[in-house]
Formats: sequence, C-alpha cells, structure tokens
Amino acid sequence: MANIQGVKLWLLGLITTLFFFSSCSEKKQEKKFTIGFSQCVGSDLWRETMLEEMKMELSLRSGTNFIYKDANNSSKKQIEQVEELVDNHIDLLIISPNEASPLTDIVEKVYNKGIPVIVLDRKTSSSQYTAYVGAGNYQVGKMAGQYITKLLKGNGKVVEILGLPGSSPAMERDKGFSEELSKSPGIKLAAQVYGNWVARSTLQELEKNKEKILQSDAIFAHNDVMAASAKDFLRHHKASEHIKVIGVDALPGPGGGLQLISEGKISASVLYPTGGKEAISIAFKVLNKEPFSKENILQSLVIDSSLVQLMKLQWAKVSSQQRDIERQQTMLSDQLEIYDNQKLVLNFIVITLVLAVIFGGLAFFSLLENRKINKSLEQKNVQILDQRNKLIDASAKIEEATEAKLNFFTNISHEFRTPLTLILSPLEDLLESDKIQSGEKRELTMIQKNAYRLLKLINELIDYRKIEHQKFHVQPTSNNVQSFMNEIIESFRYGALKKDIALKFSFPKHDIVANFDVNILEKVILNLLSNALKFTPAHGRIHVNLTTEDNNFIISVADNGSGMNQEELQQVWDQFYQSNTSESRGSGLGLSLTRELVHLHGGSIEVQSRKWQGSTFTVTMPCGEPIDSKLSPVSADDRSFSLTEQVKVYITEELPAENRQIDPIGEYIKEYSVLIIEDNLDLLNYLQEKFSVNYEVFTATTGNQGLHEAFEKIPDIIVSDVIIPGMSGKEIAKKLKTDLRTSHIPLILLTAQASPEQQIEGINSMADLYMTKPFHFDFLQANVRNLLANRMLLKEHYISDISSGAEKKSTLSVLDKKFLNDFAGIVEHHLGNETLNVEDLAKMIGISRIQLYRKVKALLDCSITDYILNRRLKKATYLLTNEDYSISEIAFKIGISSPTYFSTLFKGKYGMSPSEFKKKQNN
Repeated sequence: MANIQGVKLWLLGLITTLFFFSSCSEKKQEKKFTIGFSQCVGSDLWRETMLEEMKMELSLRSGTNFIYKDANNSSKKQIEQVEELVDNHIDLLIISPNEASPLTDIVEKVYNKGIPVIVLDRKTSSSQYTAYVGAGNYQVGKMAGQYITKLLKGNGKVVEILGLPGSSPAMERDKGFSEELSKSPGIKLAAQVYGNWVARSTLQELEKNKEKILQSDAIFAHNDVMAASAKDFLRHHKASEHIKVIGVDALPGPGGGLQLISEGKISASVLYPTGGKEAISIAFKVLNKEPFSKENILQSLVIDSSLVQLMKLQWAKVSSQQRDIERQQTMLSDQLEIYDNQKLVLNFIVITLVLAVIFGGLAFFSLLENRKINKSLEQKNVQILDQRNKLIDASAKIEEATEAKLNFFTNISHEFRTPLTLILSPLEDLLESDKIQSGEKRELTMIQKNAYRLLKLINELIDYRKIEHQKFHVQPTSNNVQSFMNEIIESFRYGALKKDIALKFSFPKHDIVANFDVNILEKVILNLLSNALKFTPAHGRIHVNLTTEDNNFIISVADNGSGMNQEELQQVWDQFYQSNTSESRGSGLGLSLTRELVHLHGGSIEVQSRKWQGSTFTVTMPCGEPIDSKLSPVSADDRSFSLTEQVKVYITEELPAENRQIDPIGEYIKEYSVLIIEDNLDLLNYLQEKFSVNYEVFTATTGNQGLHEAFEKIPDIIVSDVIIPGMSGKEIAKKLKTDLRTSHIPLILLTAQASPEQQIEGINSMADLYMTKPFHFDFLQANVRNLLANRMLLKEHYISDISSGAEKKSTLSVLDKKFLNDFAGIVEHHLGNETLNVEDLAKMIGISRIQLYRKVKALLDCSITDYILNRRLKKATYLLTNEDYSISEIAFKIGISSPTYFSTLFKGKYGMSPSEFKKKQNN
C-alpha cells in the first residue's frame, strides 16, 4: 500500500508539472484598456476625420476596447453619454465638448473619480482635466491674416465669414485675424458675416451683404465648408476670378479642403489638425504611466496650390498603409486562431498520453498489491466471523439482561403504587375530616396533588416501557364511540368548572360503532384532554369534535390556550421534551406516549398550533370490520369506577392552587423584603406563605415579570427557579448583577439540575447561592438570613470618614464598589452647594430618585439626607484640624449658610462646639 501511495504522489507531481509548463508556455498578454470617446457631433467631415485618425492609431495598439458616443450637438445628451461610459468602467475618457460651461461639471466629476480625462479641440471652463489636445485657433486666424496680407501685397478689401456667434473657435480665430490685419493699414476689413459653420447659412448671409462681398479682394472663411459656399456665391455672380477665397481645415478626402484647393474652388486653406492621432497617443502615455504634457497645442500651416498635391499624396500613402495594416491584422488574427486550436489539440494529446502512462502504471501496481490485499482480507474474514459469533452470543445475553431490567423496572414501578396508595387513601380521609384547619388543609391538598402527579408519571413510564419492548397488546372490542367519548368528557367537567373553562362536545346524530381497545383509546383521550386543560387559561374554552370519514372516526381536541411556535411544534412528539417557555410543564412523556398508543392501534395523530392562539390535536382511528370479541366485557360499574380513578389522577394535578388570604390589617411592616420567582404555583404559594412570616414578599411567575419586579421593588434578596418561562434564572442573575440598580441584591437559584457541571454554571452566572431540589425550607431560610447579615457588615464602612484609612473587608461586587465610590465622589464634589438634594444626585448618577434611595438604603443603611449631612460634618472636622479657616468660612465651604446652625449641628454630633473642637485639636 505504501508503494502505491508513493507512485500516486509521483504521478500527481508529474501531471502538475506538465500543466505548469503548459500554462507557462502561454504568451504573456498585454494589459487591455477601455477608452471611451464622447464626440459633440460626428456628422461633419472634420470630426469624421478626427475619428478616422483615432482608429488608425488604435489599429497599431491591439487589445484596446474603444467605445464611441456621438452626442449630435446636444450638451444634455453628451452628459448622459459620459455617465454611461463611466458605468461601463472605462479606464480613460476622451471628450470633445459641445459647449464649455455645460460640460464642465461632468468632466470635473469624472476627473475627481480618478479616471483620466483628455479634452480634445475645445476646452471646458475648468482646469480639472488630465490633458488638452487641440490646435490654436488664435494662431489659425493669425496665419490666415499673414497669408492674405502677402497675397494682396498690403492693399485691398477683405471679408471675414465667422462661425457660430459666441463660440470660442470663432472668437479666437477672429482675434488672431484682426490683429494681423491691423499691422497693414492698406488692408481694410470690408465686412463680417456669420455662416454658423454650414453652407446654407453662409449663402443667406452673403446675399444680405452682396455689394460688400462683390467689391472685396479676398474672403477669409473660418472653415472650408463656408469657403466653398463663398466660392459658389462668387461664381453665381460671375465675380470669382479676382476674389481670393481662403478657408480653414484642409481636410483630405472627398469634399475636403485639399480637394477644393486641387480643383481650384478655393485659393488656400489653413490646416486645422483634428488631434485624433495625438489624443490616442497621449492616452496611452497616461495609461502606461509615461511622461506627458498637460497642454498639447498642435501646429498648423497654410496650404495652397503649391502644396496641395504633396499633401494629397501623403494622405493617400497613409490611407494605403492603414488598409495594409488592417489586412495584416485580419490575417494575424486568423493565424492566431489556428495556432490556438492546434495548441489545444496538442495539449489534449499530450495529456491523454500522460494519463495512459499513469493508468497503466496504476494498473500494474494495483495488480501486485491486490494479491497482498486478498491474503489480508482472508485473514480478516476469519476474524470477522469469529467476532460475529461472539456478538450473537453477547446479543442474546444483552436481550436477557434487558428483559430482566424491564421486569425489574415494571416490578419496582408497581411497588411505587403501594406506598402511593397508602399516602393517598389516608390523605383523602384527612381532607374529608372537619377537624382539619384551613392552613393544614392547604398543605394536605398540595401533598395530594403531587402524589397524584407522581402516580401519573409512574403509569406513563410503565406504559412507555411496555411499548418500547413490545409488551403492549391491542385487544379491540366493539363500542359506541359517542358514549365512550361522552363518559370521559363528563369526567373532566369538574376540572373545567374549577378553572371556569367552557368544555364542549360535538358529534353526529347517528351512532358511530367502531372496534378499538378501550384502555388504549382511553389513555389517548385522557392525555389530550388533560393537556388542553393544562394549557388553557381561566375563562378559556375546549372543544372536542367527533366525525367520520372513509371508514375512520376522527376525534379533534381544540383549545384557545398558549399554543406553540414552529420550534416547539417540531419537537412536541419528542421523548422528555419540555418547552422552557410553557406556562405549565410536565414530564415530557405524555404526548410522545399518546402518539405511540395511536400508532399501536393503527391510527394517526396530527397537531396544528399558533402561538397564543391555541392548539388542535386530531386523532384518526380506523373503525374496523365487525368482530366477535371473546373478551369478557367490563361491567358498567367497574368501567365507571376505573375511569373515575384515572381521571382523578389527571384532574387533581391541574386543579388551581388555593391562595392563602392575607389580612392586610394583621400584617405589619417587615424590615426586609424578598422576591420569589417561581412558575410552579404550589411551590410559589408554599414559599410565599413561609417567608411572609418574617419578610415582605413579592412574587413573579415568569422571568420577564421577575426582572420587572426586581427593578421596580428593589428587594433585599431574590429567590428564583432556574427553569422558568420567558427567561431562565441564570439569565436573570446576569442581568441583575450587571445593572447598577440591582447589582447589590443577593440572589439564590433553586434547581433540579444537580450535576457538578450545572452547579458550577449556576455560580458562574453570578448567583450568590445555588441550591438543588429537594431542599429543606429551614436550610433555605438560614441561607437567606446569612446573606442579609453579610450585607449588613458592609454598610458601616461606606457611611465613612473621608480620610479613613481603615482596611475594607468588602465582598461587594465591582459594580457596587464603583457605585459607592462614584456616589461618595459626587457628594464630596458638591458639598459646598447648600441646595444639593436627592433629585440632583439622581440626575448626576443617571437613575430615578426612588431607585437611588433604595440602593443607598440597601448598601449604607441610611437615608441620602443623613449621608450628606454626615459627610459635611466629617469634612468640617478635617478643615478645623488641618486648615486655618474661620468658623463661618468652614460652614460656607461645607454648604451650610448659617454659622449658628452649623455650630448646633456640630455640637449635636460631637458634643462640643466647632471652636472647642479646634482648640482641643491644636492643644
């Protein structure tokens, strides 16, 4: 086996190595970028050329994702498109703004997000961008002016056709042009018209200024489109020979400025570079973290008939090279695809060959090892057979022992019944006696209830053990279901009446005759009715309904009690399950036993429940075929007596406890108070009655109610059960001990959880004492007295002298020590305030006046007013001994405005006046 494992590891390493080299042989791919381009308008030739130049430059940089957006002369649309580009996670934005001001905010927003922004052609109103690319419009106008001055030899009339009014290119070109013409006095600017950059507007404006145009010597148009329109206008009026027309742009291609010059339609054009190539070049410098210039002004020149052919040839050459590059890229892409496919096939072949070698090696080694394994398996089979025989013998012995245990358990359970009978029978005689006083009768009734409860538990355990070991035999007889059910329900009337619960039974008019075991079904109905009675509050209702369906009779028991949540519903049939939040808890066997009894009889049981809205248990039992029972029928009298005895077991346990009536006139104010938190009403009433002799008693039946009572009443000690509805006793202990208002109160936890681990957990929950049930009341009362006495030993120190250095013998919690230190510090700090009162101190500490009073009383055994006065007089003794103040000054410093009143108080406490005290100390 070790050899096979070694071979497997070696082969696994071989495969890993092959895959590693295969992945390393891949060419390292360049990082891909996404560039977004927002164009204000893409319909004119100049901007089409800009986009074409960008695509030419991008064709030399493979792997770049280029997203183009055309705003069609709409600033609003361009803003939306830029936001859309940002949502597409672009790495860089190139924008040619439609208008400066409207686009400024969105450019700043993108730039501030950390996305580089290159502004192309037109700037925004802000300097927050990465780079600017564009020609100088001022320089373009200046060059046009120089060319016309030279062309006219310093004399003549000139007409200027401007672009859109207010646009920055038009204004800058006009400025450069006008400044240059101003240098030649012989040249006059005859007229200025706005062509709005388009042909149609240009023709209309020229017609309006016809006379000035036809008398001019040269025309300067701000772009080639308007220049061509001006030439058409002159040709139409037969004045095109002597008037020179100069445009701007000098674009290549059909309809461009170069073609217009070549065909003689215009005399010259000032080159206005688009900057598309330069924008892409700078974009890659930015993305690759290379040096670049923020302001990139493109150079220009004037192209006339002497240069136009050269420029056209250069553009044709560039276009041809671009087409060659695109064709080569297509071919390269095809070759790469072929290469990838071939590489995939080759990798597959190599991996297949390697796997073949691996599996061949594994098969060879497996063949060798299988022989060894077969020999080992033969030896193990012999051992397993031997162990199997031993297990069969052990099982027989275990079954025999189990049978003996069951018999012992059954016998001992039956033995329990004898002493219980001897307890219950004399109890009933005593309860019927007229000589028993009311207090004794309450205690005897409590004994009776718990004796019946113990009897019920014993009966359930015996039945459950019988079912587990298949000792429970079904003996069906033919019976009238209505009469059977009515008899049981009538037996529960007394219990329902005692709790003021409406018990209703509904059944069909025709008789329902079915075959069932009377004892089994009786236990089922008793358990369900007992359960409904237990969880239905006073003044509630229980509805039992009997129906038939498909040769089955169906019994449903519905109540409007506390109900169950989903978590409780999922565990309701589990053995020994008890809900911690239930108002009343049992052994956890009843419902589990009920389901087993129903299944034993071939029926089914279901439950539907909603929290605080009640529960409905539905039992479906087969009616069965008519049978001739050989069993001797039970007489009506015997049946009635047996049912009465069984119902008494179920009913007596659930009867409400008799509350002792306390005469408020006979009660006197007790020195200490105790809060008892217990959900078992019998135990609660018992403890209340016992403690009420010496203590003022407060009670609560749920955790939440107990916590509220503790905060409200601030008792001197608390006694709580561990498992109670709403909140466990351990949770209550943690909350009380970590709250400033109640941290000083001793807490005793009572529980049936008696294991050392559970007791340690109880002490760790910050409880002062953890007592297990059953307990002796005198022992509990002695512990209560002891805890209260220990608290009294701590109080004297904290009514203390300021400078007292006495050693603390404190067992107070850290929270109580902090409270007392904070309280003393606040009082000391405000001693000079003669209006200091309880309300002020409560606000400073952050609790109510009543809670502060009770806590100080519990910890210091004095009122707050007495404590403040004592501290003032103690401080006065310190000042009289150690400081050189007058009596009036000392009285003022300790918050007493009247020196006479101060002297009276001082003498009352120390038996001498302040002057006498000071003189005595100095001597």
